Amino acid sequence: MSDAQHVAALLERAKESLSGAESEYANQRFHNCANRAYYACYQAAVAALVHAGIVPPGSRWGHESVQAQFVGLLINRRHIYSPEHRDTIGRLQHVRGVADYQIEIVSEIQAARNLRRAKSFVAGVRNELRR
Repeated sequence: MSDAQHVAALLERAKESLSGAESEYANQRFHNCANRAYYACYQAAVAALVHAGIVPPGSRWGHESVQAQFVGLLINRRHIYSPEHRDTIGRLQHVRGVADYQIEIVSEIQAARNLRRAKSFVAGVRNELRR
């Protein structure tokens, strides 16, 4: 698979994950919304990294390395993406961790914020990759 095909596949997955987050939010399944919103951003960030010619530090993209590379290289160093997205992946990952592994409840407000952040993040990546 070429890098262009890989990027396109990742963006399609991000779009699907974002649609899933919207559906879960509409059906008041806020834990699932948090999970899908995070993965939409994760998939979009990996697409951005692959598009920029960055390779994973090991054999695959780990969650922590995606956040670190996206922020460190694509926001801070290369200034490709807006600084407003600097903490998006980390925030969404935290809430996803609560949703998937903790007893705490993900509230409607938290889910709405995550969904809004994910939409903005994915749109930002898609817009940049269309250039």
